[in-house]
Amino acid sequence: MKKLIFLLLFIPLLASSQGLSVGDKAVDFTLKNVDGKMVSLNDYNNEEGVILIFSCNHCPYSVAYEDRIIALAEKYNTKAYPVVMINPNDPISYPADSYENMIVRAKEKNFNFPYLFDDGQKIYPQYGATRTPHVYLLHKENGAFYVAYIGAIDNNYKDASLVTEKYVEDAITALKKGEKPAVSLTKTIGCSIKDARTSK
Repeated sequence: MKKLIFLLLFIPLLASSQGLSVGDKAVDFTLKNVDGKMVSLNDYNNEEGVILIFSCNHCPYSVAYEDRIIALAEKYNTKAYPVVMINPNDPISYPADSYENMIVRAKEKNFNFPYLFDDGQKIYPQYGATRTPHVYLLHKENGAFYVAYIGAIDNNYKDASLVTEKYVEDAITALKKGEKPAVSLTKTIGCSIKDARTSK
């Protein structure tokens, strides 16, 4: 009986930890961009990789990183590592993260990258994203995208001028040299993703 109780308690923990790990093949997606067009991971097959970021409108951590994400796009969109951002939040729980408000925010900040809506919250659980922002750096190998790094953008969300470790940039530098990133997994600091299935 004790073993049965343990298994019943343990199985949900396993389910909640599902998602991609470093080295796993990336999950494809087709999601609506703020310009109304559908964007797929397969649209980037000619790139060396993709900086995939789960983020949103309302989270103060996400807001703190917006300018740095724009800077990443400016630096790497032309270097075969374009930025793609996905909003994973349930708009019923957080109206500020609705598709309509995504359009407004993208215009306000002049986002230079696709900002996609995870309608129905189907994609973020497959990746295993838990917070905003949450980065999955993808690298092209043998015709497919694989996860090369998971975690934070850098080591100081409060102040960009105090950053001492640029995890995403360092990982891309290594990959472009044909090396594995020295740091491939870091703790993500941000707001928890608001899921309609758990917020009721």
